[in-house]
Amino acid sequence: MKNLKPAAAYVGTLLSASLVVATGCSPGNTTTATNTTTTEQTATATTTVAEPQPPVAKKVPKQLTQHGHTRTDNYYWLNQPEDPEVIAYLNAENAYTKQMMAHTEALQEKLYNEIVGRIKQKDESVPFKEDGYWYYTRFEEGKEYPIYARKKGTLTAPEEIMVNANERAEGLSYYAASGMNVSPNNQLLAFGEDTVSRRKYTIRFKDLKTGKLLPDHIPNTTGGAVWANDNKTVYYTMKDPALRSFKIFKHTLGTPATQDKEVYHEADETFSTFVYKTKSDKYIIVGSSSTMANEYRYLDASNPNGTFKVIQPRERGLEYSVDHFGDKFYIVTNKDGATNFKLMQTPVTKPGKANWKDVIAHREDVLLEGIEIFKDYLALQERKNGLTQIRIKKWNDPKVDYHIDFGEETYAANIGMNPDFDSKELRYEYSSLTTPNSTYDFNMQTKEKQLLKRQEVVGDFDPERYEAKRIYATADDGTKIPISLVYRKGLKLDGNNPTLLYAYGSYGNSTNAGFSSVRLSLLDRGFVYAIAHIRGGQEMGRKWYEEGKMLKKKNTFTDFIDASEYLIAQKYTNPDKLFAQGGSAGGLLMGAVVNMRPDLYKGVLAAVPFVDVVTTMLDTSIPLTTGEFDEWGNPAEKQYYDYMLSYSPYDNVEAKDYPNMLVTTGLHDSQVQYWEPAKWVAKLRDMKTDDNMLLLHTNMEAGHGGASGRFQRYKETALQYAFILNLVNQNK
Repeated sequence: MKNLKPAAAYVGTLLSASLVVATGCSPGNTTTATNTTTTEQTATATTTVAEPQPPVAKKVPKQLTQHGHTRTDNYYWLNQPEDPEVIAYLNAENAYTKQMMAHTEALQEKLYNEIVGRIKQKDESVPFKEDGYWYYTRFEEGKEYPIYARKKGTLTAPEEIMVNANERAEGLSYYAASGMNVSPNNQLLAFGEDTVSRRKYTIRFKDLKTGKLLPDHIPNTTGGAVWANDNKTVYYTMKDPALRSFKIFKHTLGTPATQDKEVYHEADETFSTFVYKTKSDKYIIVGSSSTMANEYRYLDASNPNGTFKVIQPRERGLEYSVDHFGDKFYIVTNKDGATNFKLMQTPVTKPGKANWKDVIAHREDVLLEGIEIFKDYLALQERKNGLTQIRIKKWNDPKVDYHIDFGEETYAANIGMNPDFDSKELRYEYSSLTTPNSTYDFNMQTKEKQLLKRQEVVGDFDPERYEAKRIYATADDGTKIPISLVYRKGLKLDGNNPTLLYAYGSYGNSTNAGFSSVRLSLLDRGFVYAIAHIRGGQEMGRKWYEEGKMLKKKNTFTDFIDASEYLIAQKYTNPDKLFAQGGSAGGLLMGAVVNMRPDLYKGVLAAVPFVDVVTTMLDTSIPLTTGEFDEWGNPAEKQYYDYMLSYSPYDNVEAKDYPNMLVTTGLHDSQVQYWEPAKWVAKLRDMKTDDNMLLLHTNMEAGHGGASGRFQRYKETALQYAFILNLVNQNK
């Protein structure tokens, strides 16, 4: 791009101030030497600082034509991260945000200290046992990153540090470790490292006896490596330029990665591939997955030179997942119209669907989310009426069939880490809006539960000060939309409570009503925190998801609006104190609702928002495209193009008033490219008719998940909270 505008030109627009010069006259002085009189004018300068002016992105019209319809994108040029002018614009936006929020810096610091102050600095996960070792993660005081460690035999044995992420992260602006996987003989560790925040990991190997890294390293992977039983062969997943997981390779320790053998190539761009080992350690499984179909291959883990065999060839509409027990594969599937999924089994020797037989039948009111297999017991994670249930069955005794009782109205629960195949104890995680994250061991034989750890909230936290409940809004089509709420006890329903309403509503991801010590900074300042369990998630079963995607995607947006109106009607809040929050696909939600009903919200927090839906879904070279066609539709087909165009936030910005908005993104985002929120903000600036705040903050060193490290991520949270607290005049 020619004629680049330098960074200083953008920043300069932020620092301008008007200089008012007052000019006056003073009495003349008589100078006898020259016998002349002069009148000296004196000038007194006073400076008043003007309101900071936002950056104005230049317009470079680009015509985008599809199906005979042409859109003009004035800010398409912002999708060039190597262009100095783009970086200058993002920096200018950051400078503007900093100036506009300067008066809240003390509040931001206070919020950050509050949030971090509730976190136990020196902490440790609950250890789990596998192959004679206890594995755990711990944090040291003041350190940003975890230490991955283990102990042999007993928890009193000497500690073996596998990876100290603090040391690995030294000198780096971003660091993430992933995929810790120990070899079957317990002597070698494979792990992945990302130092850019694009979710492209380099796999490294460590000799756990000597503590030395091996020379082997494999770049451009998903981070995980799966060991064959020979302790020298690993399988891993490679990413393509669009960050799709597209190939499985086999690596032999001691050989260069360039010699690795490709064992599977997923050529269909709407699918991604992955590899794992069954809990029984018997099989290596290669899976391929799209929104609407799955396919799996298996190989004896003791025969890494063998050939993978297909379990069931892919069929559009047939979804299934695979685990192993005894001489059978266990299949969670939607076969035969099982919308909410069922559990089936099939002989390993005859794995095709013709041989699948029901173990747990399909139920219209219960979604089967997953299973955990033990030698004597089967644990099922199910969802009914929006809440997770854990069900226990005994293989050889059909009378043993019961659910674990959690005892709260709204909560979050899930099956945890259970690597021990022979155990009679189930590890599960539990929390609620008022109960901190808790880890339990549940004896499936005696039904006794043991609380192993409850997240410590440092300070004077008392769960009895807070109240949680679930209410239901009614959508225009009569659908009941669950809303989970938490607030300080004593709340008055006078319509005057500041309220933050959060939702996601895509990909069938269910938003559970779990605990967060972070949000206490809002609750203790009188806020109501609400979660709208809208369609597009899977809280109320698979149909809930189907009703909120593709050509029914607008249900997601109208459900959120209906939930907002219900909170107002029930006098929890009012439009001048209601705030909305969502990130990624939830950021799309934010963009859609502010176009549809901007009058409902005082302010909006949109994090890494997917807002340029049509343009992104037409560009198969970038992430979040080919694998998403069954989520959003393929705009190469006119009916999907027209439907997407009708709600795409960027395409539907209008000349009207919008709420106050804080938009956040990361320069290296691998899921939603930074230019989507940047373009959206630029267009909003040009078209909106209000004087409300519109701020863009780009983390120039991070990606989709924000800053790495344990504490730094909360700097952005403090900014977000200060933004909304300022809007309700709570600046302390």
